[in-house]
Amino acid sequence: RPQRRRQETSAEVAAAPGPARPGTKRLPQAIVVGVKKGGTRAVLEFIRVHPDVRALGTEPHFFDRNYDRGLEWYRSLMPRTLDSQITVEKTPSYFVTKEAPRRIFNMSRDTKLIVVVRNPVTRAISDYTQTLSKKPDIPTFEGLSFRNRSLGLVDTSWNAIRIGMYAVHLESWLQYFPLSQIHFVSGEKLITDPAGEMGKVQDFLGIKRVITDKHFYFNKTKGFPCLKKSESSGLPRCLGKSKGRTHVQIDPEVIEQLRDFYRPYNIKFYETVGQDFRWE
Repeated sequence: RPQRRRQETSAEVAAAPGPARPGTKRLPQAIVVGVKKGGTRAVLEFIRVHPDVRALGTEPHFFDRNYDRGLEWYRSLMPRTLDSQITVEKTPSYFVTKEAPRRIFNMSRDTKLIVVVRNPVTRAISDYTQTLSKKPDIPTFEGLSFRNRSLGLVDTSWNAIRIGMYAVHLESWLQYFPLSQIHFVSGEKLITDPAGEMGKVQDFLGIKRVITDKHFYFNKTKGFPCLKKSESSGLPRCLGKSKGRTHVQIDPEVIEQLRDFYRPYNIKFYETVGQDFRWE
């Protein structure tokens, strides 16, 4: 007698919208692994418009915080897909998690990785702005950025600074994955040319270029592109209030010092990935 399928947990049943969705829950074939405040949410929202993509809306943090729960737990979070569809998840902290490359490789050496990068100085300010909105009494950006400002000693232990040292983090990934399996999205171009950047993402994922100029309009208030209609409702869809915050004003001299600090890392990053992001 054939084995009965595992009974779905009540949580899964509750999560299933209406009649049972066809398809199977699969481990993701593609993961947006980074970087925080780079534009990862936009990439996820844009790519999930594609009929051949199903994406997990929340960040599961499996390969950094929840690894001990096991792959079956991870799989249970995934949306159901048909054979023709790709499962995608995003957790931007993976990029800076030492164990993440090995853990993902152990799940599947064929996993496609997407990294959304952005000028590390602007990224740090954006990161700080986000933290400030939650904890208004933190020290100044300047105070956190430097161990000694007059000597120009940058504090690389501060996460907001450390994340932008892309060349350093990339080395861990290249021990497990070839560059051909990692696609870098420019956070800047995602704003100025969303269709062009998403075209490259679709090519990388091996799916038809369905998402094109027709899908986007530029929202002047927000200062970035929005989808004309979303997957679910058919209504225009912009990223939430937490996106596109007005950045804190930072002393131009501080910005200059940080640009100098990041320059060698940026150059090494461009050389490694064979792509100039023009952050200089």
